Amino acid sequence: MTWKSVEGKGRWKAALRGAPRVLFEDLTTPADPLPDMGQPGWPVWRPVFAMLLVICATFLTVFHVNEMSPVDGGGIPRYVVLLGIAHGAALVAAMFRPVSAWWASTVLMVVTVRLNESDMSGDQLFPWNVAGLVLQCGVLFLLALRVPPRRAAGALVITLLAGLACTVFTTTPHNYDIDRSTPVLIAAVVLGAALRGLRMARTQLVVQEELTAGERARRTLLEERNRIARELHDVVAHHMSVISIQAQVAPHLVENPSDELRENLAGIRQNAVEALTELRHVLGVLRSEDALSQEVRHTPQPTLDRLGELVANVRGAGLTVTTATTGAPRVLPPGVELSAFRIVQEALSNAMRHAPGAQVRVETAYGTTGLTVRITNTAPDGPAAPSQSMGHGLLGMRERTAMLGGELAAGATPDGGYEVTAILPVGAPALATESAEDTP
Repeated sequence: MTWKSVEGKGRWKAALRGAPRVLFEDLTTPADPLPDMGQPGWPVWRPVFAMLLVICATFLTVFHVNEMSPVDGGGIPRYVVLLGIAHGAALVAAMFRPVSAWWASTVLMVVTVRLNESDMSGDQLFPWNVAGLVLQCGVLFLLALRVPPRRAAGALVITLLAGLACTVFTTTPHNYDIDRSTPVLIAAVVLGAALRGLRMARTQLVVQEELTAGERARRTLLEERNRIARELHDVVAHHMSVISIQAQVAPHLVENPSDELRENLAGIRQNAVEALTELRHVLGVLRSEDALSQEVRHTPQPTLDRLGELVANVRGAGLTVTTATTGAPRVLPPGVELSAFRIVQEALSNAMRHAPGAQVRVETAYGTTGLTVRITNTAPDGPAAPSQSMGHGLLGMRERTAMLGGELAAGATPDGGYEVTAILPVGAPALATESAEDTP
């Protein structure tokens, strides 16, 4: 005998020794809480279901007691009536406490049969009559709905063993139905276990969908932030390059510069060069999975000077766009101009995609403390084509606005259109305001 066979036998012996304890724990542990059936109105219908269960249990109890009446035609003993009522009550209790109700139902079946066996005729079904079998199936079905299949199978085995024991220890011959009752009891447990498995699968599916939606939203946010970071890299790199060049040229603009000045300017230039190197490394990581062509990558980032070109392209696509500028246009920080351009670009794309035939108005207002961009569109002429993918439009607008410390408001208008307003703060001096209007 090999060592593996000895070890296998040891495991089997340990499993057999622990089987009674496992079975006892399975059949004494409380069941799962009542399911919500995935419907908000189920708690309202729960009392109705309980009432229907009470009505069914009442009718079954009456038939069960009548079928247990003595063969001599005498009155029905009180204990039979009490046991029948208790058996019906166990069916109702199985809705709330299925494990305890199953124990009670099994014990009541055994007690009823043992007390009434001598008074039953040989033609009566034994140990379960029709009503008693239905009551037992109902309890097992409600139990299988609320416990794992292994526990339901254990309860079924004990129920069948209890019925078999009742048929063995009898004083007179009976119409034994253990062979006919077994398939019915098995079917009740299998149906309950199948419905429980279906409910658990639906619950897991809902949980998985929530996790997937959360992961998709997180991934979308990261993708949009990476895109913004790639765009802002060019802006930051430009400023660092200017600092490096100015630090290199500055000593030649001063007569007899001191050694301390040369050393400070050299340090400034060295720091700028190192910062540019680190920015290139970061950009390489951000663009490691970017499929853009080299030509597109090295294209300068757009500013508000290209807003007219953007509007012209949109008009060429068939969208009616008007523009308006309030205040004196001035050069703004590159990050602000880039964000403003992208917000307008995304808003116009959304209007073309979701509001076909609508009229769009783009307003830019230069204030003393910031730039306000407002894009509105009227109600569409007809339904929009269904979107094939989840866009990043509003998410990108909010990220760009939050990055600059600004505010974004987006929502439907009373006339059925849509409006996007972004306030982008800038630290520029106050300038005189004037208004310019441009129409298609």
